[in-house]
Amino acid sequence: MTAPELVLASKVCDLTGPGITDAFGIGGTDLGVTVAAPDGRLVAVFGDTFRRAGVGGRGWRAPVVLFGDPASVPTGLRWTGSAGPGEYAGQVVRYLHQGIRRHQGLRWRRVTTVLPTDVITVGEEMFLHVMVCRELGNVHWTEIHRSVDNGRSWRPTGVRWPSDHLDGLFQMLTWEHGGDGYVYAYSTGFQRAHGLVLSRVPEDRILDRGAWQTWGFDGTSWDWDRPPTVALTGRYGELGLRRLADGAWVLAAFDEANYRIDVRVLDGPVADLYAARCCTVLQGSAWGDEDHAAGRVAQLYGGYPLPGSTLADLHLVVSQWNTATNWPYRAMQFRVDLTST
Repeated sequence: MTAPELVLASKVCDLTGPGITDAFGIGGTDLGVTVAAPDGRLVAVFGDTFRRAGVGGRGWRAPVVLFGDPASVPTGLRWTGSAGPGEYAGQVVRYLHQGIRRHQGLRWRRVTTVLPTDVITVGEEMFLHVMVCRELGNVHWTEIHRSVDNGRSWRPTGVRWPSDHLDGLFQMLTWEHGGDGYVYAYSTGFQRAHGLVLSRVPEDRILDRGAWQTWGFDGTSWDWDRPPTVALTGRYGELGLRRLADGAWVLAAFDEANYRIDVRVLDGPVADLYAARCCTVLQGSAWGDEDHAAGRVAQLYGGYPLPGSTLADLHLVVSQWNTATNWPYRAMQFRVDLTST
């Protein structure tokens, strides 16, 4: 495996929290995976969200959506609205926290929360992949929701996978257009205890489960439509596969085992992840030993590339949660130049 380079990011701004997202009823939140909608505005999808600056209390919902100005990314993403009602960022997937969820007329087990993993825009539609969970790390199933109004409203498509699909490695997912008619997806489990597997699907058949193929090694060669082989061993969490504005491919990943966020620079979606250039852009730290200007963040996770980024100006949405005090619990924006060494 290629040894990681240390190319540390610096903080641009806080993206959520008091004085920033109060108007949307967002005090504490995390994640914030972001893509461009068909109309050009940015759509950011967040996870567990609360009215107060922290975790718990009134206004618990997930996922929620904020809209952003793409021109503001270089200096700090500016929010322009939310998926309502009104200015209030409402829960865009229908279910009751800690309740019995009704899905397509059937009653399912207790659902604690529904968490977004990634969004993709295909033509005039947007698709949101989510994990339906009972407590963190315990996934009941995953499913896809669709928006036909630029991310303002979302409806279930009826497409879902059981939690043990691909031996449990199809829970936390990131996807991107390959430019060859396929969407490529890296995925792992939600337990931050597993490596990555690779799948693909024709971009016009995302909702056809039978059209999904996995990338596998038979002892001699790699090919599609084989049982999946782990493409990168380790203990990974949140993922961000993106083709940047300059055409470069990157895969951002939270590395639980090494307490850091790495960005791998790829030659395409089907790349040797062991040989790819790997840059550690953020390092985990203890509380009291942080330096956001030097890439040290306590209890960090996430790391989603923002649209408009290039290798020379890569912007990432990074989450932070002080699990001892429940604040900070927020999303932040960092930038890094991966052309420097």
